[in-house]
Amino acid sequence: MTIINDDFTQNLQRWRDGDQSSLDLILPNIIDRLRTIAGGYIRKENAGHTLQATALVNEAYLQLVGADIPWQDRAHFFAIAARQMRRILVDHAKSKGRFKRGGDSPHQSLTDTIACGSGNVDEFVIIENMLSKLEEFDQRAARIFELKFYAGMTIKEIVEVEGLSSATVERDLKAAKAWIEKELL
Repeated sequence: MTIINDDFTQNLQRWRDGDQSSLDLILPNIIDRLRTIAGGYIRKENAGHTLQATALVNEAYLQLVGADIPWQDRAHFFAIAARQMRRILVDHAKSKGRFKRGGDSPHQSLTDTIACGSGNVDEFVIIENMLSKLEEFDQRAARIFELKFYAGMTIKEIVEVEGLSSATVERDLKAAKAWIEKELL
């Protein structure tokens, strides 16, 4: 059952206000979208990576259920979910001691990583560091990049979340990619 955005948003608010049955109504949509986001992350990782998509979904779900966040709408919820998954993956990579800048794997550009989905967790950590630097320089472009790269949101969804024009989103996304690509070289 697919719930339209308005119903989803209303159920998010009811759930936040303590109505457990509202969560039950939107839970299938939440789990499906979290699996899609997690699948995108996991496809970008090395075959030997130890964190499975199901574990990533479960960990993110537990963090979201326990969060006291005034959800604005569906897009906002999944933007936060993607950020949680990103943090879980980066923390996992760091805890495994796998982060080595310029390690054994051949260099792959950010554009190649996004297009081919063949990056790895180490690249996520490097991109995370670059994203943190970009946030100091241009917070909006960093948020837009995060929504596109990590959450897999469309330009239209980012426009909805950020309240910007599609031209602004596309321009900031292009600038963010160029800035991060330059920093990676």
